[in-house]
Amino acid sequence: METIIHTPVTFTSGAIAEIKRLMQASDFDSATQLRVGVKGGGCSGMTYILGFEKVEAGDVHFSIDDIPCIMNPSHELYLFGMEIDWQGGLNSRGFTFSNPNATKTCGCGTSFSV
Repeated sequence: METIIHTPVTFTSGAIAEIKRLMQASDFDSATQLRVGVKGGGCSGMTYILGFEKVEAGDVHFSIDDIPCIMNPSHELYLFGMEIDWQGGLNSRGFTFSNPNATKTCGCGTSFSV
C-alpha cells in the first residue's frame, strides 16, 4: 500500500458534502474507498471513474477532507490537477470534472482525450 502525500485531484465543498452524504447511507460498504480514475471509452476516448470500490493491489492512497481515496498510479498522469464538483440543480445534476489535462471533452463532460 502506497500513500501519496499530494492529492492528485481536488474536490469542491459541494462534492465533499455529497460524497460524505453517500458515505452516511445505511447501505454504504465501509470496506470500500472512493476510487478516482479513468477507463477507455466514451465519445472522446476516456471516461472518468468515480465510485466506491475495494482497494486493489498497487493502488495509491490519499485522503481529502477525511474521505479515503484510491487511484491506480498510472491514472494520475491523466487526472493530476483535476477538480471534481457536485451540481445539484434541476438542469445539471451530478459530479462534474474540470480537467486541465484534457485536450478535448465531449458535450456531456464525462469523457475526454489527452
